[in-house]
Amino acid sequence: MLKVTPITLVCGCFFAASALAAKPTFAPVTNRQVVIKDAGGAKLSIPLVEASAQRKLTLPVMAKVDPKMNPALTRAATIAQDRAYAHSKSRCWRYVKEALLAAGAVDSYPKTALAKQAAAELVQDYGFKKMPVSDPYSAPVGSVLVYGGKGAGHVEIRNKTGFVSDFRAAKPSKRKLIGVYTKV
Repeated sequence: MLKVTPITLVCGCFFAASALAAKPTFAPVTNRQVVIKDAGGAKLSIPLVEASAQRKLTLPVMAKVDPKMNPALTRAATIAQDRAYAHSKSRCWRYVKEALLAAGAVDSYPKTALAKQAAAELVQDYGFKKMPVSDPYSAPVGSVLVYGGKGAGHVEIRNKTGFVSDFRAAKPSKRKLIGVYTKV
């Protein structure tokens, strides 16, 4: 039968946890360990995790705001960020269209159905220009990134810390980039 006892940590924190009176069953990452006593006085040895074994967090690549760009596109990035979900709803072009319209970057709702058709429509009907950018991380805040590939493709807006459409992402889409579009 397992015995459940509260454990007091060395740092003064208190939390209730399941603990066995026996040694831990997991292998330590390092040979350094912290020894603590549970409420019953039994010693528990807990391994420390080395810095090299800790999860590496990648810092977002901060995008720059281009002062020559239409400020409505920066507003569109903010609007899209506020309306985005944590995970995709498969409605990227719809959410980008609504953000562009709400910010005043376009004067009417774009008519194309597929995300990969956004590039041609933005250039022909709304005065966008294709930028000489092939790296999504180099795109300025508010620029519209259009991707092709199988199916409908993907479209997203660059914001300060990542990319946003119907969802937020720190990394750009893995699809083939058709182009980065902006309006002056």
